[in-house]
Amino acid sequence: MTVRMTAEELMVFLDREFPQVRGEFAIEELGENRIRTRLLVAERHLRPGGTVSGPSIFALADVSVYLAVLAMIGPEALAVTTSCSLDFMRKPVAGVDLVAECRLLKLGRVLAVGEVLIFSEGAQAPVARASLTYSIPPR
Repeated sequence: MTVRMTAEELMVFLDREFPQVRGEFAIEELGENRIRTRLLVAERHLRPGGTVSGPSIFALADVSVYLAVLAMIGPEALAVTTSCSLDFMRKPVAGVDLVAECRLLKLGRVLAVGEVLIFSEGAQAPVARASLTYSIPPR
């Protein structure tokens, strides 16, 4: 299967379908069954203690798998998360973006399974690991 949507097309789609997250995410690299995305960390993403909040980390993992799936199947706004497991492994570095390395492990007609490693920009050790399953609506 080949990539059906470019990074630019994915960002236009995201801006159109989810305007509430406009300016939150960027796509750095896109390939077959993989994507690298970035959370553009701002004050609104921080929690007490000066670290990125858990919901913000979840959002990065979730949007990464969503965009990886859409890149492969085309624009499908109704693909939805059906399962997520997220391990927080270390405190993110304060004041830097988070980068997600995502790959799809399975892309079927009905379900897609992806895994994501999330890093503080410039750090070697991941701050979180996620596994997500998406339901793909029938065509």
